Amino acid sequence: MHRERSAGGRRRSVRGLLRSIGPELVSAASDNDPTNVGTAAAVGAQAGYQLCWVAVLVAPLLGVVLAIAAQVGAVARDDLQSLTLKRYGRGVAAVLLVSVVVVNLVTIAADLQAGAAGIGLLAGIGSRWLVVPLGAAVAGLLLAGKYGQVVTVLRYLMLGFLAFGAAAVLAHPDWPRLLEASVVPALSLRPEELAGGLALLGTTLTSYVYVWETIGRGVEEPPDRTPEGSGGLGRARAGAVAGAVFTAVILWFMLVASAATLGRHHQNQTVASAQDAARALRPLAGSAAADLFAAGLVTSAVVALPVLMATTGYVAGAQFSWRRGLSEGIGRARRFYAVLVASIGLALAVSLAGIPVIGMLVAASVIGGLGTPIGLVLLVRLARDPYVMGPQPISRRLALAGWAVAVIVGGFGLPFIIGPAVGTF
Repeated sequence: MHRERSAGGRRRSVRGLLRSIGPELVSAASDNDPTNVGTAAAVGAQAGYQLCWVAVLVAPLLGVVLAIAAQVGAVARDDLQSLTLKRYGRGVAAVLLVSVVVVNLVTIAADLQAGAAGIGLLAGIGSRWLVVPLGAAVAGLLLAGKYGQVVTVLRYLMLGFLAFGAAAVLAHPDWPRLLEASVVPALSLRPEELAGGLALLGTTLTSYVYVWETIGRGVEEPPDRTPEGSGGLGRARAGAVAGAVFTAVILWFMLVASAATLGRHHQNQTVASAQDAARALRPLAGSAAADLFAAGLVTSAVVALPVLMATTGYVAGAQFSWRRGLSEGIGRARRFYAVLVASIGLALAVSLAGIPVIGMLVAASVIGGLGTPIGLVLLVRLARDPYVMGPQPISRRLALAGWAVAVIVGGFGLPFIIGPAVGTF
């Protein structure tokens, strides 16, 4: 009897731990959206195993950002957009708003097309008209589900990311060469490899990820589940590390699947998107690997789209002082839900009109290259602000790590901002 009680207690403890770190896991997993999948596939096809070490580097960088965001949300009980508005005024908050919303809207359109393409590849049918049911399903989840229900659904859907791992194994990589490339950075000044490394970091540390983390911990998480004290904040930071490692591993799998097939056969010219990679894998690694990669693509879209849509609604609501939140009923937060519906409606219109999103993604990457470091700077400053954090600011060590990430992301994004103006990229 005592053993049964102990086993039951352990199961409850594990469930409680998973529930307590759920926001960090979902935040990190949503980072591997289809645009990130496409970037990883293109980089793997272009550079082979050469840049696998960049995927490993993502783990500590993303872990630092999510740990800071988790502590800010849990202690300040508010989100990044609202805190920026309160501390720095409407003008600075408007800059953050634009940097998040513009990138989000373009990414929603691209991810919706990619998710529909993945379903089409699995079903063997055209994907254009699949965007409507996919968009409707995602919108329905957000309109019908409360925050906790949405996070629970997304947490289970994350298991679909493991399809990328299976696809990577079926691609039969050169394991000794792969492991060496993953742990020993190969620094190169070749333009295509430099651009590949920049693209991997630029598409991973995007602003909606850490904004969503502050929303989850600061706005939506019930007070009785909010981490308090060093133990609770330690669990939140542990969740950030776990989520970052999970995201980095999945990114690594994406790179491996592409590098071991498309990179080895020098088919980089055929890869312009994640769906292109899934199609190209079939003759090189077999139908099972191609189908698994397509399944991972669908998972990435279904996990990322609700986060992108909801983040857009939250930051708009915070800027204009609307009642907002997935835990609010539609009747109590009409304008918040109107933004959610409008964001998916715009994405559907772009998809059905056949407008290519590649050009928009380039423009969004420039805005994101400016916006992401701005958001990181604001996040770290707020995390050390005694007015915001009271007696629980982030440590100096974590703050220094946050500043380092902001400098790295800003430095890596600078060539994409300057390059088009001088004709380098």
